[in-house]
Amino acid sequence: MQPVQRDALIDYVTYSEQRDAVRASVIAAKKLRRFHVGKHLTFLFENPTTVRYQVQEMMRIERIVKESDIQHELDTYNELLGGDGQLGATLLVEIDDEAARTVLLTRWIDAIPTLYLLLPDGTKARATYDERQIGRGRLSSVQYLKFDVGGATPVAIGCDHSDPLLDQEYTLTQAEQEALTTDLAS
Repeated sequence: MQPVQRDALIDYVTYSEQRDAVRASVIAAKKLRRFHVGKHLTFLFENPTTVRYQVQEMMRIERIVKESDIQHELDTYNELLGGDGQLGATLLVEIDDEAARTVLLTRWIDAIPTLYLLLPDGTKARATYDERQIGRGRLSSVQYLKFDVGGATPVAIGCDHSDPLLDQEYTLTQAEQEALTTDLAS
């Protein structure tokens, strides 16, 4: 997937004027790339549209105009994209109850290697991640993942963790598969 380039960004004032239309487009793009696997796992697959939106939002909120600061934001958010043959995703581990959150994030510290994208041939492409994302004795509730799918479009996303709360699979719709196919081709 091609990273977002500096020339794809506009200044925060111009962006603010166009923001409503941009947001509507990004929400539509995210809808086809957001997958709920069971009650607690939500995956958002990133693409240049979602990354560009995040950078533009940061520039708007923080009123960033200095070129080195803009480049820093671009570099940071472009890391969310998958490389050649990969899909990049942000994982949100959603646990509303604060007391339960601490217990479950501790119990699920080993969950990331059990996440997968199911490919058409039955292969499970496992998530890779930066081990620095795992906290002291517990999983962080936000994770940045990569799945090396070799350019193949997944048909499902799941987790085969031993905990039944996580052991779930979601089958992608045709429209969702087409969106990821487009991302892999970009």
